[in-house]
Amino acid sequence: MPNTVRVSVTEHEGRYLASTGSPWEAKIGYSRAVRVGEQIFVTGTVGIEADGSYAPTAGEQARRALTIITATIRALGGDLPGVTRTRMYLTNIDDWQEVGAVHGEVFGKIRPATTLVQVAALIDKAALIEIEADAVLRPEMVNIL
Repeated sequence: MPNTVRVSVTEHEGRYLASTGSPWEAKIGYSRAVRVGEQIFVTGTVGIEADGSYAPTAGEQARRALTIITATIRALGGDLPGVTRTRMYLTNIDDWQEVGAVHGEVFGKIRPATTLVQVAALIDKAALIEIEADAVLRPEMVNIL
């Protein structure tokens, strides 16, 4: 499973905008993430692979979504210990333990505040989970970018 994530960053009126080239970014008019000052806000991210496919399980999709989120936060000068909040949207709440295990593995002792809820559907029928994240730059990361 390819783990490559390409992130481009542009600056617009003091805001840093990150893009991963998702087909929905241009259509809907949003950024994968936005950095304003010391805060980073990552939009809802599904676990789509670089080739446009999806892994068959919610856990694998969660891992891919978190890989994309991590790469985006890093491209904006942040890092995982700066993540303060995540929100996870599942199409089947019965997958919560599998997804929770992946989230716990990725974040370990960071333990951001989180929300995990079931939703009726996501932007792509093959997507089983969507994850959002908020982060703050740690003091030693503030001047990166």
